Formats: sequence, structure tokens, C-alpha cells
Amino acid sequence: MLIPTIIMGTLAIVLLFIGFQRGEGEHLLGLKSAGNLLLQITPLLIFAFIVAGMAQQLIPTEIISKWIGIESGLRGILIGSLIGGIMPGGPYVSLPIATGLLRTGASVGTMVAFMTAWSLWAVSRMPLEIGIMGWKFWLIRMACTFFFPPIAGLVANLFFSKISIT
Repeated sequence: MLIPTIIMGTLAIVLLFIGFQRGEGEHLLGLKSAGNLLLQITPLLIFAFIVAGMAQQLIPTEIISKWIGIESGLRGILIGSLIGGIMPGGPYVSLPIATGLLRTGASVGTMVAFMTAWSLWAVSRMPLEIGIMGWKFWLIRMACTFFFPPIAGLVANLFFSKISIT
């Protein structure tokens, strides 16, 4: 976590410096925009962390293992794919939840399927996509990506189930 923080901090400082050097107040506009984004995202981020933490505490590891652990096999991968596809919000919602589930006993394959489905299927994005691109395009895209989350989950379980992630 330290390396990404250093990289992001360095990038932020460099961009602030460039905005300041231009002399047109772009650095202040950028900071104001960042503050607005922070105010919008913070409540969702807090709730996502609460959900992730509570899932770790309230859901017995036996249930996690049975339904989405390594013993769950294809069933767990399909459950992870389905939940990932309908998960609302951005990465600040799905990543803490996936991390919490991994720490509670979910398999790597299930969480890979979860994150892949969240990225590819994104049912919460469906109305906007259909409205802008049309039903036909959405159906073609879904048909082309439908099998990827379960396949990614199976591959992850096959090759990486013995590796400790957390």
C-alpha cells in the first residue's frame, strides 16, 4: 500500500505544481474539484468499509466457505459472478467488499469472478448504456462478455488457489 500511495502523492504534487506554474489558478480549481468529489464519494466509501467489516464479523466463515469458498467450486464462482454483475457503485464499493470476503474465506476464484463481472457486466450501468448505445449493442456486448467472469474465476482457482492473498 505504501508504493501506490507514494506514486499517487508524487503525481498529485507534480500536477499541483504544473497548475500553479501556469498562473491561471488551475491548481485552486483542481483542488476545489477534488474537494467536491471527496464530499460525494466519502459517504459511500464509509458505508462500503462498514459493509466489508461487518461481513467479516457477522457472516460465519463456515457459510462463506460453503457458498463462496474454495470448496464451493463452480457454484461459488457463479454466485460471485452474479453478485459482481449486480453490484452498484465504483471500485470504492466493490474492492472493500471483495477484500472483506477474501479475508473471511472466499476463494480467489470467486473474487476474481466477482470483480470481473463487476467490471464487464455492470448491470447498474445498463440503463445508461442502452439509452446511449441502444439495446442491440448492449445485447451484443453482454453476449461477448457473458462467459468471461466464470472462466476467469475457474482459471484463478486452478492456478492460484494455494496462494495466500490476504
